[in-house]
Parts: sequence; structure tokens; C-alpha cells
Amino acid sequence: MSQVTIYSTDSCSHCARAKALLAARRVEFTEVNLSKDPEGRMALASKTGMMTFPQVMVDGELIGGFNEVLAAAQNGQLEELLSGGDRQRQPAA
Repeated sequence: MSQVTIYSTDSCSHCARAKALLAARRVEFTEVNLSKDPEGRMALASKTGMMTFPQVMVDGELIGGFNEVLAAAQNGQLEELLSGGDRQRQPAA
């Protein structure tokens, strides 16, 4: 299974929604709260190019924020990302 990391801040409604979405799908994740870590925020922004939260990564690759994770969950891409993308595709019937 892939490693999921959520970079978050306190009082971030989208962070709470992203965590709830993953928890509802029984996805284990590590949360890194950067509320009191301005240097960590700057390092993350330099790495990802994003200044907003949450920032969700799967195996070190940025998926995006809540909207991108929600879209991936709705179109099945999230499951594929979490399985490492090595899931066999079924032929169309």
C-alpha cells in the first residue's frame, strides 16, 4: 500500500474534509501539521509550488489539495494511486 501524507494547518476546513474523506475510505495517512512551523511551510511551498493547505502526497508525489483528492476519489484514480498504479485494468465489456 502507498504511503499517504497530509500536510495541514489548524482551523483548516479543507484539511478536515480531506482527512475525513481518506478516513471514510479506510486510507491510513500521516498528518504533518505546519501551523506553528513557518520554516516547514516555506520548505513545503518550495518543494510543491503550493501555498495552500491541505497538501496531499502519495509516495512523495503531490496529488493536490482537497478538491483534487475529492475528484480522484470520485473518478477512481485515488484507488489506483493508493495501490501503486499496478492494478490490472479490466477490459471493457
